[in-house]
Amino acid sequence: MMTRAYQEIYLSKAQTVLGDAFHYAVNTCDIPGNDFVKLFIASSVSKRMENGEPACLAGKSGIEIVIEIVAETKGQELHVEPQENFGRSREYWIGWAVAYYQWHSDRKYGDIFRVASFEDLQKMYYTLHEADITKFADIMDSRMKEYFSETNLKRIRTVYGFTQAELSERSGVGLRSIQMYEQRNKNINKASVDTVYRLARVLGCTMEDLIEK
Repeated sequence: MMTRAYQEIYLSKAQTVLGDAFHYAVNTCDIPGNDFVKLFIASSVSKRMENGEPACLAGKSGIEIVIEIVAETKGQELHVEPQENFGRSREYWIGWAVAYYQWHSDRKYGDIFRVASFEDLQKMYYTLHEADITKFADIMDSRMKEYFSETNLKRIRTVYGFTQAELSERSGVGLRSIQMYEQRNKNINKASVDTVYRLARVLGCTMEDLIEK
């Protein structure tokens, strides 16, 4: 089972915070959506949210998060009064949905926005904002697999400079198994701990590095 950066009890708050942040940045502060995505990813806020830091997840409002992001990345102070928000705007939904998917997949925000741009997410809003959030997660999972087509095992093995046969010989894991993991014909997430440990030890990486998210 995947180990997530923070417990599910913080998830709803994290979604609200990022939803409010996107709404405030785009609709109140007039920061273009793509620009805010870049600022968010460049800031320490995105990393701290990924790591489950309580101050980011539950200690600040979405508005405070935006003020912090702009101050950190642009060196500017924002003094824009928030407007009443009587419903979930499209921008709110984008932040809300992406926060869910980051928790669900344990992927980095940078990777998520690389696969689905702000414009892509705007288009998804119309068909998905009233659907169960798991539908959005399923679509994102499929986009992620398509975009990051190489498995972690193949990518790390290639960088390390081993052939499949060399990795098999050094790790003691069968060549056919390695081939099937790399072709996604077998799920490495369901491999025994011993198998993943032996592969990771030879490749000089952690077991987590080989797991597919």
